[in-house]
Amino acid sequence: MADPSSYRPKPGEIPDSPGVYRFRDEHRRVIYVGKAKSLRQRLANYFQDLASLHPRTRTMVTTAASVEWTVVSTEVEALQLEYSWIKEFDPRFNVKYRDDKSYPYLAVTMNEEFPRVQVMRGQKRKGVRYFGPYGHAWAIRDTVDLLLRVFPVRTCSAGVFKNAARTGRPCLLGYIGKCSAPCVDRVSADEHRDLAEDFCDFMAGRTGTYIRRLEQQMKDAAEEMEYERAARLRDDIGALKKAMEKSAVVLADATDADLIAVAEDELEAAVQIFHVRGGRVRGQRGWVTDKVEEITTGALVEHALQQLYGEEKGDSVPKEVLVPALPDPVEPVQEWLTERRGSGVSLRIPQRGDKKALMETVQRNAQQALVLHKTKRASDLTTRSRALEEIAEALDLDSAPLRIECYDISHLQGDDVVASMVVFEDGLQRKSEYRRFQIKGFAGQDDVRSMHEVISRRFRRYLAEKEKTGEWVDDLPEEGTTENGLKDDDGRPKKFAYPPQLVVVDGGQPQVAAAKKALDELGIDDIAVCGLAKRLEEVWLPDDDDPVVLPRTSEGLYLLQRVRDEAHRFAITYQRTKRAHRFRSSPLDDVPGLGDTRKQALLKHFGSLKKLRSATIDQICEIPGIGRKTAETIAVALAQAAPAAPAVNTATGEIMDEEEPGATGSGGEPVTAGAPDERRGQET
Repeated sequence: MADPSSYRPKPGEIPDSPGVYRFRDEHRRVIYVGKAKSLRQRLANYFQDLASLHPRTRTMVTTAASVEWTVVSTEVEALQLEYSWIKEFDPRFNVKYRDDKSYPYLAVTMNEEFPRVQVMRGQKRKGVRYFGPYGHAWAIRDTVDLLLRVFPVRTCSAGVFKNAARTGRPCLLGYIGKCSAPCVDRVSADEHRDLAEDFCDFMAGRTGTYIRRLEQQMKDAAEEMEYERAARLRDDIGALKKAMEKSAVVLADATDADLIAVAEDELEAAVQIFHVRGGRVRGQRGWVTDKVEEITTGALVEHALQQLYGEEKGDSVPKEVLVPALPDPVEPVQEWLTERRGSGVSLRIPQRGDKKALMETVQRNAQQALVLHKTKRASDLTTRSRALEEIAEALDLDSAPLRIECYDISHLQGDDVVASMVVFEDGLQRKSEYRRFQIKGFAGQDDVRSMHEVISRRFRRYLAEKEKTGEWVDDLPEEGTTENGLKDDDGRPKKFAYPPQLVVVDGGQPQVAAAKKALDELGIDDIAVCGLAKRLEEVWLPDDDDPVVLPRTSEGLYLLQRVRDEAHRFAITYQRTKRAHRFRSSPLDDVPGLGDTRKQALLKHFGSLKKLRSATIDQICEIPGIGRKTAETIAVALAQAAPAAPAVNTATGEIMDEEEPGATGSGGEPVTAGAPDERRGQET
């Protein structure tokens, strides 16, 4: 535990101007980001007598080892920079929204020649009209199913659309009248776009005019004794009214607004948002957050606004945002929202009428969400805490292992040997810190030696990170790459430098001894090591002849199994990727300047690599685009490459000639005798 006075800035060092500050721990990891109208006044609050600080604020300042700040010109810039850094560094003591998922939207791809109606999640795209968000994807599909009989807009994927256009036959929806079938030219592109525009207008809330128009058309058809057309229009009106019933009118005059409510106690807060478009509730979403420091309702609202609109622009930010309390000060937040929208945004507390009544409904939803979350979280926290305590007791650790790293080796009969490292913090996966390794020190199958190499490489990097002050160059790409492909940078949580309290290896006594030896060679003696053998689920410790046997019903054993199985999954995924790449390789890949087009031309002309290998340089030069120098390079590359093993028909076991149809892989190389082993071989 650090003493805040040890890193307190000297008097006069902190500027009296707007800015953003960062607290870092002893590993240079950013643990808290905040903004202030006056950095000097705000930071002074953290360096008071510890007894006078809020308990969670006291925990933060004693965990930190340094503080730094960046001066900006205005409070709006401070708000923007704070949001960017929270998203970038993921500080552990900042407000974090749990249970927040990618909510589905109803999207209409107006940027395509034939717009498509579909469910979309994630980042919004330019030229696409979005409606929602919805709580569930099935709610979107129910609405779309009702509307397609009136607005038969395309809903199929690009592949289905192209296949229908090629065959001249529409899909099932085209036959039952729920698609206008532009793929087979039943309607033109302009007519189909008009349908999509009408669909968007209806979803945007302009429903009354459209229904009145359909009702008039129905009456006209009846007067002209076109009863079938009148009946169809009657059914269309019924479908539209049924779709409208799914989102009741709550506000008058086609209001577009978001209503945000907060329910809180001393430890946590729940945020609920109702999205009202065209006077109707179009979607609902909610988050739960830990209150790491003493924070007001207005500050919680400000964080919710950052989370909600930080990635949004234009009409995605409504004209009106109703909140239970205003941020202090409110002007920078309102100016920031206006910049995001491109026009004025009203941020206020509803005082009376329908808007206040709806806010009370949102508030009740927030209160219920907080109660439900606490019920679930109590069980989860209790179980995880018990699991960590059982592990600490079984392994005779001084404290519960809050960070656990697990390592596994994977290969296929000694080829493509790789390793994985997965991380669990507080009993939960930390996927951003997963790492993967290629075994480089030797060739062949030796799990014990591989484990020694991996542990050595991982903790050499830890020691180097511990000693350095500047950024380091990632010369081992597999080790610096997460499952998402993200790279490490200074201060970010996606680092290779944070030590675990417990290292778990997949294996028994030999693997544990190898891991312990690697740590001893590096002089690391404060990290516990154990192994989990899969056969009997025994826990092995270094220098112990007998394993530790945890009860089968033990929460600690269950957590260790989850950690081990996740490491195994991650290792196999990487090993299969490398193996697939190797099977797709071809001697032609090593010819400089020879692209896919010319490779395909060579294989198409000669029929197989076997015939290409026996061809003369003059014969190779006959291929368009292949000069003599390239032909000579190709001949040399094929001559140096070892001939491929004969292909095997996996169904019959028959050895096939290389020239038989289907005997070549995607890279042009024959399917080798090793291919069946890819399916049958043991992965460890």
